[in-house]
Amino acid sequence: MPQPDASATDSLSVSPSTTAERPTAAPARSESATGIIFGIGAYGLWGLLPLYFLVLKPAGAVEIVANRVVWSLIFCALLITVTRAWSPLLSVLRDRRIFATLAVAAALIAVNWLTYTWGVTNGHAIETSLGYFINPLVSVLLGVLVLKERLRPLQWAAVGIGFVAVIVLTVAYGQLPWIALTLAFSFGLYGFVKKRVGPRVDAASSLTVETIVLTPAAVVVMGVLMAQGQATVTTAGAGHFWLMAASGVVTAVPLLFFGASARRLPMTTIGLLQYVAPLLQFTIATVILHEQMGPERWVGFGIVWLALIVLTADMLLVSRDSARLRRAAAR
Repeated sequence: MPQPDASATDSLSVSPSTTAERPTAAPARSESATGIIFGIGAYGLWGLLPLYFLVLKPAGAVEIVANRVVWSLIFCALLITVTRAWSPLLSVLRDRRIFATLAVAAALIAVNWLTYTWGVTNGHAIETSLGYFINPLVSVLLGVLVLKERLRPLQWAAVGIGFVAVIVLTVAYGQLPWIALTLAFSFGLYGFVKKRVGPRVDAASSLTVETIVLTPAAVVVMGVLMAQGQATVTTAGAGHFWLMAASGVVTAVPLLFFGASARRLPMTTIGLLQYVAPLLQFTIATVILHEQMGPERWVGFGIVWLALIVLTADMLLVSRDSARLRRAAAR
């Protein structure tokens, strides 16, 4: 479920040549409503990913991810050609520091994609949803460990409650919930790395560079699978081939929706919308895939949700106080 940081440039915005033709800017309320629609679209599509991966059976996680990389690159190349956005992409490719940063991001998102796909296709969709539930807590923890940020009391409380939840879930699973932790930390680090390039790279260029970095390995993997007769993309029929090819659209479209949403909404709203994806994943896992949730797991998930409620309350309180200060300064 790859997302750019909220400062990513909106890849669905109009080109400079058409911007001048607008007589007036859209009202703020209309922009906010549009942002919410794009945000729900992005997180909704990410939440439905388990169903898409299951449709791709008998393809395994490694083949799915390899195809996802290659077809995403093809889709991005077409998108950049249609939108005439080659200039920003070439600027990124020429900047060694930005390219190196995005190469690290590519490695992290590859780990995230592979872990997520393996989990969904091997009966661990509930645990994959847990990874994205605890991701906000991991992001806060990374802020302390990496950026040396000082946490507010409610943030400390949320992290502490989350730690208790991991202990309970470890007992429930009989081992560390490594799928959830791998997803949460790989995605948390991915977001941290992406923030280092910030608004200098738009969503489409970022995804293109990341897939450029990953494509050589993906092509080798696809070649090995074909040589061993284990590839399904060319042997399971035309329908299966086109479903695999659609992975480029499935990957890029929600990313672009997110970019469109992030430009129009405050971070508080984005922070609330992010729970749509794991809620959908959890619902699919329990209702459609019929994965079992024993009492211990319900307790563990309940503690995670309590931590998220505390974290969300802190976010809303800070947002309210900031708005109050802005109004006071404007008087």
